[in-house]
Amino acid sequence: MKQDQYEKAVLSLQQRTDQLETKLKAVRLVLQEKVSELREQLSKSSQLSAVLQDLYVENAQLMKALQVTEQRQKHAEKKNFQLEDKVSALTKLLRDIVPAALAT
Repeated sequence: MKQDQYEKAVLSLQQRTDQLETKLKAVRLVLQEKVSELREQLSKSSQLSAVLQDLYVENAQLMKALQVTEQRQKHAEKKNFQLEDKVSALTKLLRDIVPAALAT
């Protein structure tokens, strides 16, 4: 009788062990998939970080170029204003001189 109970207990423990091993394999597969997903996400994150860094550098360069362009535009506008003043002065001078030259 005891031998029979012992064999049933061993069989029950073996079945339970088999069930736990099956669950363990399933959990390991899930964990492997999650690790793969996380590695993929890390790789994408690293790539995005590199792209973001490149964009930051490019943005800084473009901002500097914009500042230089704005300075050049202001300088050109100032020169244009000065030239317009000179043209106006020369036009006034010609208006004054031409009638006087024709009169003599």
